Amino acid sequence: MFRIITLWLLALLCYEHTQAAAPFVYEEGMPITRIGKYLELFTDKTNKLGIGEVQKVTFASPGENVPNLQITPYTHWARFSIDNPGAARKLLLEVEYPTIDDITLFELMPDGSFKETRLGEFTQFHNRIYDHQNYIFPLIFQAHSTHLYYLRIKAGEQLQLPIYVGTKDQVSTKNSSRGLIFGLYVGVILAMSFYNLFIFLSTKDNSYLTYVAYNIFVGLTQATLQGFAFRFLWPSWPWLAMHASVLVPIFNGLTALMFVQQFLQTKQHYSRGHRLINYLIYAYLLCFIPALLNWYTIAQIWVQLVVFAAAIIVFIVPLKMSRMGYSSARFFLLAWSVFLVSVIIFVLRNMNVLPYNDFTYYALQIGSGMEALLLSFALAHKINVFRAEALQASQENERLVREQNIILEDKVHKRTEELQTTNDELSVAMKNLKDAQTQLVEREKMASLGQLTAGIAHEINNPINFVTSNIKPLKLDIADIRTLLDKYDGLATASDVKSELQDIAAYKQEIDIDYIHEEIASLIKGIEDGATRTAEIVKGLRTFSRLDESDVKSVDLHEGLDSTLVLLKNNIPPNVKVIKHYGTLPKIECYAGKMNQVFMNILTNAFNAIKTHSDGREESVTITTRQENEMAVISIKDTGPGMTEKVKEKIFDPFFTTKDVGEGTGLGLSIVFSIIEKHQGRILVNTAPGEGAEFIIYLPLKIAVMA
Repeated sequence: MFRIITLWLLALLCYEHTQAAAPFVYEEGMPITRIGKYLELFTDKTNKLGIGEVQKVTFASPGENVPNLQITPYTHWARFSIDNPGAARKLLLEVEYPTIDDITLFELMPDGSFKETRLGEFTQFHNRIYDHQNYIFPLIFQAHSTHLYYLRIKAGEQLQLPIYVGTKDQVSTKNSSRGLIFGLYVGVILAMSFYNLFIFLSTKDNSYLTYVAYNIFVGLTQATLQGFAFRFLWPSWPWLAMHASVLVPIFNGLTALMFVQQFLQTKQHYSRGHRLINYLIYAYLLCFIPALLNWYTIAQIWVQLVVFAAAIIVFIVPLKMSRMGYSSARFFLLAWSVFLVSVIIFVLRNMNVLPYNDFTYYALQIGSGMEALLLSFALAHKINVFRAEALQASQENERLVREQNIILEDKVHKRTEELQTTNDELSVAMKNLKDAQTQLVEREKMASLGQLTAGIAHEINNPINFVTSNIKPLKLDIADIRTLLDKYDGLATASDVKSELQDIAAYKQEIDIDYIHEEIASLIKGIEDGATRTAEIVKGLRTFSRLDESDVKSVDLHEGLDSTLVLLKNNIPPNVKVIKHYGTLPKIECYAGKMNQVFMNILTNAFNAIKTHSDGREESVTITTRQENEMAVISIKDTGPGMTEKVKEKIFDPFFTTKDVGEGTGLGLSIVFSIIEKHQGRILVNTAPGEGAEFIIYLPLKIAVMA
């Protein structure tokens, strides 16, 4: 008996699936109607059948008012007919599932041909007949007519067929209501996003910024599922429209997981849960691979599996942390539970366990909006927690500060006494240092003065010796002449003039009066030459020192160089040749005495370097002058041993010297640098070991007087 009943039921079921569905009869004044139960379905697993082949296949009734075609890579066909028993009219057919990639309506015409209307995300949005995210087709009926239709549908994501038939006003009214509710939802999302963005700008807590990003992607996910994203955000980008249902949820999941980690501070409080969430993040990132490779069906299934795992783990982690006593986890758990309930309702609707109605249609938006509100409350509670912790920390800090103040006051008192003692010692040390510095500067001055004095003494000594050596023979010659003159004077009183004249002639022959005349002339000329040489030396000394010119004046640099060489003549080694290449230089404004000191210090260093390291071969010091633009350029180049890069970097440092202890103060080139700096010029050094050294001085032709 049981077998008979079973066979009868199976036969009845087969009959229902093979029997053609009854046409949908549209009566005058009918409300907008969902016609899913009037559909017949067929799945083309070859994805190649056309309308001609499909007319010959067997369709089956889905038995559902909103057929659920799941996630498949196949092409689905729906067949239905509409009977219009009344007057001629124009209706609209609306497929309320905006994420379908490709949908085509075939209408059988009286001549047996089919009128084809193709829509979908494969093409730009402006190609649609009606400016709406749902797929809307116009239906024109003659009076008392019946029309047969076929729908070809292909989608890479979850596919349902909520199909409505109604007038234009009815469809517009329904969609206006849905658009208004979605607008309210977007308003809630944006309000929560801006509110938490302002909190982030105040607190600089990254969890608020991550929440804003998560909130935006939640809203973008809903906009994608409802078709608003394709309609308003990327209407000219079909590729993104077809992939957004995968890519946007990936970003949504990533920002959600990062927000959970930051909000719950899982890294500090629950490391195991933190690692689990990291694994989910990696899984989401891997979802990009099939999505970007256009493995659309695989990407959809992969994303849904990761979402399912994330929903469970993100529920377990805050549940565990709430049991551990973290109040923030309780708030998050409440918000996430509300959202999970809405997700479950949405999934059950997609599986046809729950009916397709307004409640199940808006469930995800309602749950998402409530989650946004509850998470905002949770973040606000987090601020209160921070305030309580800050207050407790402040009170603890005040106690510690009071205790530390007593200790610090004692330490400060002791340290003050130590600092006072150290300050006194430093004052003494500074005084000693200043005295030592003064002594070193005076020593450098005395060393330069000693060199100058030695040069002057040697230069003046030669002509003076020449003068003094001529004085004695000149005195003797003058004495002989005076004796001769005395004899002539005695002629006036002589009794025998002739005898006296013979005596005078004999005396003149004795003293060789002609030689005396020549010798006196020679001696006087030698004295004159010595005096002239001495005058030149004194003039050079005056030019060098410029003691009467302490202000800025226009001077000839060549005169200063020549006078310096005159005074340093005694210091020039015999194997050194001074070569002058003087160019045309106008008189420049400078402190003449100070510039001569620069020349003396540089030339002295050059002569000393050659004298110390020369093996007797011919050496040279070349002085070159020229004008470059508004600068006078003086180059002093020697063929001495040169300097290493390390020495070159320090030669202008005070007290740096390469001479032995006691032979130099190390202030010469430091003084040179300060003088040139005072003249608003600059000095360059070109040198290398074994290649000599060249000091190049750049001086402006005119300078502002320095205070």
